[in-house]
Amino acid sequence: MKVTEHCSVTFLMSMEKAAMIDTIIFDLDGTLLNTLEDLTDSVNYALEQFDLPPRDISEIRRFVGNGANKLIERAVERRLDDVSTQQCLTTFKVHYRENMNNKTRPYEGVMELIRHLLEKEYRIAIVSNKFDKAVKELNVSYFESLFPVAIGESETVAPKPAPDSAFEALRQLHSDVSRAIYVGDSDVDVQTAKNAGLPCVGVTWGFRDKELLLSEGADEIIDSPMELLSLLDRRNEMCGII
Repeated sequence: MKVTEHCSVTFLMSMEKAAMIDTIIFDLDGTLLNTLEDLTDSVNYALEQFDLPPRDISEIRRFVGNGANKLIERAVERRLDDVSTQQCLTTFKVHYRENMNNKTRPYEGVMELIRHLLEKEYRIAIVSNKFDKAVKELNVSYFESLFPVAIGESETVAPKPAPDSAFEALRQLHSDVSRAIYVGDSDVDVQTAKNAGLPCVGVTWGFRDKELLLSEGADEIIDSPMELLSLLDRRNEMCGII
């Protein structure tokens, strides 16, 4: 399988001091799951309760990435006072918890990728700015709890692009930065990876485009989930040779 032509010298060729990669940290929305329609429905339900006009799916695509608080702030666009905005956020969260499995699906090839990674004994984790309870429930619903670590937004871990969730995932996986990569679909993901000192693989099937990922400094770009296996094989093979 052909890996996208963009190729980072740092990621694939500077192997003198590199360890073999055995740990992959994944973003959730836009990377593993297409959650956009359910998010749009729940945002618009919340907006409707406060007599605000609905947002279309292309707007929600731009608004996601920084957690539920920012999503609602962007959707409300200062048309409510602070108290009402927080009430709108609560309404969204309640509705989304009950409706987050209506239209959400794993992206094509994601389940195949996960199973191959586990067969090859990679350590895998999810880190997300979605609220923690939802992240853990989605891991059960869509991935049969195949991810041993799934971390979302909470009071104890700073949201991305802070590196805290990535570091916590590494701790729980008994791994470290030298053996890990980060996979995500957004500028927030690239920034998170950089803040954690991790190579970042950007995916083009999610909520942001290739040009943005490259401009933010993604180390590698892939166009389909199974390309990640080829990339890892190449990287680890080169590491073993040098």
